[in-house]
Amino acid sequence: MAKQYETVIGLEVHVELATKTKIFCSCSTQFGGAPNTHTCPVCTGMPGSLPVLNRQVVEYAVAVGLAANCQINQYCKFDRKNYFYPDNPQNYQISQLYLPICHNGYVEIETGPDKKKKKIGIHEIHMEEDAGKLIHDEWEDCSLVDYNRSGVPLIEIVSEPDMRSAEEVIAYLEKLRLLIQYLGASDCKLQEGSMRADVNLSVREVNANEYGTRTEMKNLNSFKAITRAIEAETKRQIERIEEGKAVVQETRRWDDNKEYSYAMRSKEDAQDYRYFPEPDLVPVQISDEWLRAIRDAQPEFRTQKQERYKKEYDIPEYDIDIITSSKHMADLFEETTALCRQPKKVSNWLMGETMRLLKEKGMDPEDIHFTPGHLAQLIQLVDERTINGTVAKEVFEQIFDRDVDPDVYVREKGLGAVTDEDALKKVIEAVVRENPKSVEDYRGGKKKAMGYLVGQTMKELKGKGDPGIVNRILGELLNRE
Repeated sequence: MAKQYETVIGLEVHVELATKTKIFCSCSTQFGGAPNTHTCPVCTGMPGSLPVLNRQVVEYAVAVGLAANCQINQYCKFDRKNYFYPDNPQNYQISQLYLPICHNGYVEIETGPDKKKKKIGIHEIHMEEDAGKLIHDEWEDCSLVDYNRSGVPLIEIVSEPDMRSAEEVIAYLEKLRLLIQYLGASDCKLQEGSMRADVNLSVREVNANEYGTRTEMKNLNSFKAITRAIEAETKRQIERIEEGKAVVQETRRWDDNKEYSYAMRSKEDAQDYRYFPEPDLVPVQISDEWLRAIRDAQPEFRTQKQERYKKEYDIPEYDIDIITSSKHMADLFEETTALCRQPKKVSNWLMGETMRLLKEKGMDPEDIHFTPGHLAQLIQLVDERTINGTVAKEVFEQIFDRDVDPDVYVREKGLGAVTDEDALKKVIEAVVRENPKSVEDYRGGKKKAMGYLVGQTMKELKGKGDPGIVNRILGELLNRE
């Protein structure tokens, strides 16, 4: 009988915090500046410079810890992690090893069609600084370094090895991402590097007590890449074990184009970094009052929002799940609903046209920039029959792209619905005269023919006819004889 194996996975998740300045200096964290323009003696590691801790970093770290059910160390310290690499100007990183700010937490995930619940343990959350970025110029055959990212604040969330599949890993990352986005602590965009996951993975026989030898995989910048990397590494390790070969503890780099990982270096342990207490920073002491203030400022998270929506709004549960999967989308829904008092219609616009345009343009919900007031105005224009549904979709595209004022746009473009019954009747009579075959089909029992006549009428009216009035007048004409 073939041996059965299970995969054991733990994650190290680095999250770039949404502070305006770096963790130990006042340099900007804004993305996209010219190389080495967001730097100073502190973040470039100049001798004699001294770090000063950014208070907001501590507050974000504590807020994430509370959201992840962690115990908060109200007395914590920083440590030096020593390693030598060109993008690390100090030749050490200020991090936390011995007394991290948060420990012993968990998040609850749901997987499978039956939404099976499972708690994934969080070993610790610690604060640290990011390194710079190496840019490899193949044309010039050289490497350049940009220190703009050096000193950008990070939290590292270290899970327990509690995950057993790629599905559980993605559910865990999604849960973390939503918690952090709802807090406003980070935008958590994997493709832009503000959330990065390193996967520690080993395999063992089912029911074995001991863990297998683990590897760590890096360069994972999407959920799809993470899934493929886990599946490939699981297969690779099982094959080695079946062949009687040892799995080597090492760090591997995943190439998503080739769907293959290759060894980078042997996996380090803590002693390899020669940690010692950071001498330039005093311990962090979080008072009861400060901790209480952070706790009181915690927002309504997704699960709480979902329960409230079910009670307050008459919208389907599926809509609730999609809308609350993005804090920005949920905020947009609530603010628009507060203005127009029509949650179902707001939900329809978000679930329909908004999701369609996001998909077409390859955007995330967080990239939506139109204002709730303009969507509420559009809904009102349709309700008042100032414009019809077809025109409303055209106007919404302009709202989505340029956040136009719908009232002004409709007026300037002459898109208002034609509601003058005499004018509509003249157009409809002409359509009836020009399409005798369709009229004959309708009167012969083919009721679908009326849809064609309505379409021809709307074409003559350039889409601006009131559908209700058009259908009524057309019906009266067709049923007269």
